[in-house]
Parts: sequence; C-alpha cells; structure tokens
Amino acid sequence: MWNRRQPRASLRSTDSLIGHGGTLEGKVHCDTNLRIEGNFSGEILCEGTVTVGEQGTVHSSIEAQEIIIAGKVYGDVIAQRKLILTGTGQLHGNIAAGSLSITEGSLLSGAVVMTEQPAPETAGGLHTVTAKKTSGKRRESKQSKLEGA
Repeated sequence: MWNRRQPRASLRSTDSLIGHGGTLEGKVHCDTNLRIEGNFSGEILCEGTVTVGEQGTVHSSIEAQEIIIAGKVYGDVIAQRKLILTGTGQLHGNIAAGSLSITEGSLLSGAVVMTEQPAPETAGGLHTVTAKKTSGKRRESKQSKLEGA
C-alpha cells in the first residue's frame, strides 16, 4: 500500500531556467516550460510556457504555447494559446496570439494579430432576428386571410 509508485509528473512540468545574471546566446528549443531571469539573445521555440521574469531581458523571437512577459522583450512573439503582458512587462515587437492580456502599466510597441476568432454571441441578437421574422410571417398570414375573405 505505501510502496505504490505515484504516476510521474509530465516532463512538461519541469522548468528550464536562465538565471539572474546569466547570459545565453543561440537557439533554444525545449519541450518544457522556460523561465528567463537573465539575458538571452537568439531564438526561442518552446512547447510549454515561456516566462520572462522582471529582471529578464530577451533579444529574440519567441514561439510558445503560452508567453508571460514581466521583463523586457525585443522581438516578435507567437503565442499559440495565450500571451500575458504584466504591469512591469515591455514588448518591442509584433504579437500573434490566440488570447491576449495586457495589464495596466505595461508597454507594447508593435502590431497585434489574433490567431483565433472569438466565440459567437449566443444571446439576444439571434433571438431578436428570429422574433422579427416570425412576427413578419404572422402579419403576412393575417394579411392573406384578410385578402382572401
């Protein structure tokens, strides 16, 4: 009972870190989450979440599932799902994202392209149109009955 092995956590939960004071140049391709607290120059391709901490500075294009920017990023970013720009975050580059959250105090210098369309509205508007069509048909049928009589 006590010796049962717990299922191992997915490898995606393991984080890679470029620590404060560290500098790295090149191309990073990772299947895990990546956190940058130091300096990075190059290209980032990540299957998880890329987080640029408050002390982090990135001169790079970034492509990831989710991107969180609390530091400075100089380059274009592509977030397959979500991009979060915190109050201390700065982005000098273009964005392509499925969802975008920009907190007051952040800085954005670039263009934004949303890659997913918002869900259609299911309330009010559709029912009003249907009601108008129905009421129009009622009027037409009443008129037809009156004309025939």
